[in-house]
Amino acid sequence: TSPSGAHTEPWTFVVVQDPDLKHRIREIVEEEEEINYKKRMGDRWVNDLKRLRTNWIKEYLDTAPYLILIFKQVYGRLPNGGKKTHYYNEISVSIACGMLLAALQNAGLYTVTTTPLNCGPQLRALLQRPANEKLLLLLPVGYPKKDATVPALTRKPLEDIMVVM
Repeated sequence: TSPSGAHTEPWTFVVVQDPDLKHRIREIVEEEEEINYKKRMGDRWVNDLKRLRTNWIKEYLDTAPYLILIFKQVYGRLPNGGKKTHYYNEISVSIACGMLLAALQNAGLYTVTTTPLNCGPQLRALLQRPANEKLLLLLPVGYPKKDATVPALTRKPLEDIMVVM
């Protein structure tokens, strides 16, 4: 039900439940993420992530019952094979992702937003997605383990994020 530019619905949601396929996704993500953490992201970014207790090891990609990979379609295909413009594809898909996150939370499921840098082409090939699709987000979805912990994050005060005129 998400809105999209000119109602093009420029998204593909790929739901993966096969354990072998989830593991192959994990291998691709961890290989690239290790390079990201050690070389691409820089010390400042890596230090900013320390409080979130995150690194390139993503065991949850194996253990989550489902992985949802959201691809934005940078263009569509017309019946004659020509390209169809997808207006505002990234913002349209981002809104759809927000609605999905709210729906998952409302259903009592848990996830973490994952944006695996430099993994898109390999994951697109693994999942046999067409060239017009680009990975935007990866969501592991399920219920947390009983001993799962999350960092105690605080939110900005309302006056820091909202201006009323």
